[in-house]
Amino acid sequence: MAAQIKTPSAPPQTPNKKKPRLISSKLAYKGKVFSVITDKVQEPGGFINTRDVIRHNGSIVILAVDESKNPLDPDIVFERQYRHAAGRLLLELPAGRVEPKEAPLAAAKRELMEETGYRAKRWTMLTRYFASPGFLGEWMQLYLARDITAGVAKPEPDEQIEVFRLTLSEALALVSAKKIHDGKTLIGLLLYDAARRAGRL
Repeated sequence: MAAQIKTPSAPPQTPNKKKPRLISSKLAYKGKVFSVITDKVQEPGGFINTRDVIRHNGSIVILAVDESKNPLDPDIVFERQYRHAAGRLLLELPAGRVEPKEAPLAAAKRELMEETGYRAKRWTMLTRYFASPGFLGEWMQLYLARDITAGVAKPEPDEQIEVFRLTLSEALALVSAKKIHDGKTLIGLLLYDAARRAGRL
C-alpha cells in the first residue's frame, strides 16, 4: 500500500526570521498603470541594498466556463491579443486591473463584461498570487465564473481583442504542447483542472 502524503495546512516558517529594515523610499516614476519606487533597505545581515519596486493596484483574472453543453469537458472563454512587452500575440484568460477603491470581484465582473461581453451568475475566488514578487508588487486574484451568458463586448479603444472559446481538453492540450505562454492563464487552467479532478468543483 502506498504511503499517504499529508499536506501541511501551512508551509513551515523559520522562527525569529528578521525582515529587512526600510531606510528610505522615494518615487522614481509615476505612470497611468503603475509607479516605480526606489527603496533603500538594510538586510538582516546588515548589508544595505537599493531596490526598485513596481507598485500596482492589483489585477483580477477570470476563468469563465460554460458547462451547459458538456459538463465533463466545459467550454472556456479565451482572448487573443497582441502584447507589446512580449512582442507577440498571446492566448490568455480575460483579466484586468483593479481600479482604486474597487472591490476585486466588482472588477472581475466589469472586466469580463467589457472585454468579452459575457456575464456570469456564479463566482468563486480560486486563489490570489504575486505575478513576479522579486520586483513587482502586483497581486492577481483568480476567479472562476460559471453560468455564463453572452453579450456585447465594450473593450477600451486601445484593446484589440479576439474572443473565442475552447474546451478544457483543447486548452490543456495547448498547455502540453507549450503553446500557451501567459502565466496567469497557465495557473488558472491547471488549478481549475486539478480542482475538478479532486472533486472540489
